[in-house]
Amino acid sequence: MRLVLNVIWLVLSGFWLFLGYLVAGIVACLLVVTIPFGVAAFRIGLYALWPFGRDVVRRPTAGAASTIGNVLWILLFGWWLVLGHVVTAIALAITIIGLPMAWANLKLIPVSLLPLGSQIVDTDAYVPGSRIAA
Repeated sequence: MRLVLNVIWLVLSGFWLFLGYLVAGIVACLLVVTIPFGVAAFRIGLYALWPFGRDVVRRPTAGAASTIGNVLWILLFGWWLVLGHVVTAIALAITIIGLPMAWANLKLIPVSLLPLGSQIVDTDAYVPGSRIAA
């Protein structure tokens, strides 16, 4: 079932989200100061490409630098990304086939808002108590 949902997701919106995050990551890596944001954009882009069967968990080793980076991310990019994911989720939820896709879009919100200090893992590797996204 995950494979079918991922293929439908890839066709409907995953590929375009991946390309958007990829371009943002490349631009962020060109500016040397924002390389951590570029790496985060690449990570989110890969998650947006194939989201079913994967979860976002908090990295236990994330420190104060991740918190500062997340605050900057929210101010510069995060709220735009969340708005885009919410609008896309609403558009996808109009049809019955789009409901799982809308849910996957909503799943991207926590990692789009706070990408630093989080890790994307397979659902099978889920560690109880560390999950930050459903």
